[in-house]
Amino acid sequence: MKSPLILAACLALTACATTQIPLTARTEASGAERAPEQLAVVFERADLGLRIEPASKTIRGDATLTFLATASLARVVLDLDSQLPIDAIAIDGQALPASAWSNPDGRLTITLPTALAAGGRVSVRVQYHGAPHVAKKAPWDGGFVWSKTADGQPWVASAVQGEGCDLFWPCIDHPQGKALQVDQHISVPAPLVAAGAGVAMGMDEANGWRTYHWRAKNPSTYGISINVGPYQLLSEDYRSRYGNTIPLRFWYLPSSEAKARELLKEFPLVLDFFESTIGPYPFGDEKMGVVETPHKGMEHQTINAYGNEYAKTMYGYDDLLQHEFAHEYFGNQVTNANWDDMWIHEGLGSYMQPLYMQYLRGDQEYYAALMRMRAGIDNKAPLVSGTPRTEEEVYDQKRGGPGQDIYVKGALVMHSLRALVGDRAFFQAVREEVYGTATPVPGALRPRYGSTTEFIKLVNQASGRDLNWFFDVYMYQKDLPELLTSKDGTRGTTITLHWKTEKNTPFPMPVEVRVGERIETLTMADGSGTFTLPAGSTYTIDPHSKLLRRLEHIEAFQAYEKGRRKKPG
Repeated sequence: MKSPLILAACLALTACATTQIPLTARTEASGAERAPEQLAVVFERADLGLRIEPASKTIRGDATLTFLATASLARVVLDLDSQLPIDAIAIDGQALPASAWSNPDGRLTITLPTALAAGGRVSVRVQYHGAPHVAKKAPWDGGFVWSKTADGQPWVASAVQGEGCDLFWPCIDHPQGKALQVDQHISVPAPLVAAGAGVAMGMDEANGWRTYHWRAKNPSTYGISINVGPYQLLSEDYRSRYGNTIPLRFWYLPSSEAKARELLKEFPLVLDFFESTIGPYPFGDEKMGVVETPHKGMEHQTINAYGNEYAKTMYGYDDLLQHEFAHEYFGNQVTNANWDDMWIHEGLGSYMQPLYMQYLRGDQEYYAALMRMRAGIDNKAPLVSGTPRTEEEVYDQKRGGPGQDIYVKGALVMHSLRALVGDRAFFQAVREEVYGTATPVPGALRPRYGSTTEFIKLVNQASGRDLNWFFDVYMYQKDLPELLTSKDGTRGTTITLHWKTEKNTPFPMPVEVRVGERIETLTMADGSGTFTLPAGSTYTIDPHSKLLRRLEHIEAFQAYEKGRRKKPG
C-alpha cells in the first residue's frame, strides 16, 4: 500500500510516474459505449487552451466545446480523466455551481441550466489543471512523456491512442467522437516550440511564454497531440500529381539536423506512392507534418510522431515514417466506426509497406516483406468479432482480442484478396473505403467512418462477385483455412485438394498448381479440386504465394522461436 504522504504529493501539481493513481476502468476503456447524451449531439468545434509546464510536469487546460443538439438535451456528457481537477465550468458564458457537474470516474456529467431543444447549440467551457497520466512505455500505453534532450532541454509529447483523448482534454472518447474543427492554443516556456495538427495560425510571445495556435479539420480523437521541444523546422512544398501543392514540414531536434535533412528526402517518395496507389493525400490543404518525439511514433493527424532514430530497414527506407503516414489514409481519412474494425487502420496500413516495396524495388522485396509478416501471425482470435469493442479489447489477446494480427494477418488477407479479385477491383474497393467515392478530388475530401461490413460490400460491388465466404473465414474465424492433400493412383497419380475451415464453412478459393512446367488453376467450386500428376513429374501448390493458409512449417518455426526466446542467456 502506498504511503498517503507520497500519494498526496503526487496529487499536487507534480507528476509522480511511479506512484500515479491508476486510471479508472472507464478512462482506460477508450471507445466504450457512448452515453445517450453523446449520441444526441454533433461536436462542431473544440477550442483548446493548454499550458504545458515541463518544470512541474503539469498542464492547465481551458477548453470551450460547441455542440449542436440533434435531440432535446438536459445534460452534456464528456469524457475527462478524473485525476485532472476541474476549476470551473460555464454554459454559454454562465458560470455553473460545482453542484451542477460530477466526474467520479472519468465521465463528466454537466446539468444544463435550461434544457436544450433539438437544433439548438450550446457552448461548454471547462477549466481544469493537474498532472496528466504518464505513459510507462509510450506509445504502447497512453499518456504524457516528460523527457529531456541530450543537452537538457524539455522535450514533451503525448500519445493516447490506447487510453484516449480524455487523458488531457474533455472530449467524446470514441472513434466517432470527432469534432468538426479543433483549435489548439498551446502555451510553452520560450523559446520552446509546440508543433500541432492542421494549419499554423500564428504564435504570440509574452512574459516568457509562447502560445502557438493550430487549427485542424475533423481530426481523429487521439490525433490531437502535444509535441513540445527546442525544435527546428525543415520546409518544402510538394507538387502533387493531382495539381495541388502540399506543404511538407518536419520539426526536428537541432542535434538531428543532418539526419533530418536525409529523412525529408523520403517525404516526396512516400507521398507519390500513396497518391498513385490510393488517391490524393486527404489533408493536402493542411500539410504533411512530422515531428521528432521521445517515443517511437503515432499517427497524429498531419503531425505524425516520429521517434525511429532515423533508422532504415534492409530495404533502404524508414519503415516507421511510411507506416505512420499510411494512417493519414487508413485511420485519419477513413476511421473505424468501432475499434472492432481496427484492422482497417492497421491491416490496410501495414499492407502498404509490401506494396511500397513493390513500387520502389520490385517483387522480391514485396514477397520478402510479406514473408516476415507471415511468420508473426498468431491466430488467437478472429480479426473481427462483429460486436462493439474498446481499444484494449482488440489489442489485448488475454482479453480475447486479435492483438498484433490486425497488422500482419490483416495485411496478408489483403494480399490474398488482391490476388483473388485483381488489381482493378481491389484498389477500387480500397479507394471507395477511404474516400467514399471512386473519384476523389483534392479540396473536396471529408474524413469518414468505415466498417468491415461496408468494405465487404464494396469488394463485392467492385469485383461483381459475392465474396462473403472469403471474409467469413479470414475475418470472422480465428484459424486459417487449411489445404488438405490426398493422392490416388500409381503410375499416373490423381491428387485431390480440399479446403478445411474452422467452422466447416464454404471456402471456394481457387488454387494454382504448377505441374511440371505448366500452371493449372483449380476452381475449388465446392471446396475441392483435382489434378493429374504424370509419372516422374513434380508439382508445387500455390507457386506464386497468393494464398494465406495454415502451413505446418510456419507453425514449427514459430514454436522454435518461442522456445529460443525462453532460454536463459
